[in-house]
Amino acid sequence: MSITIRLDSVLKKRLHKLAKQTGRTKSSFVRQALEEKLDDLEDLYVAERRLEQPESKNWSLEQLERRDDLEG
Repeated sequence: MSITIRLDSVLKKRLHKLAKQTGRTKSSFVRQALEEKLDDLEDLYVAERRLEQPESKNWSLEQLERRDDLEG
């Protein structure tokens, strides 16, 4: 999948400089940043949902380690 994003000039320059200094692509840094931020957001929204619905199901450590579909 491909996506287009618009960056302000400061962010664009920082990304270009980092890519040039490390020899990695700008896309690799954008992908890494997005993955990390999505992980944080998913954790945040799950925690918020659990606070709003404390009676919802509890999961065992085994289920968490297996990464079962815990939302289903």
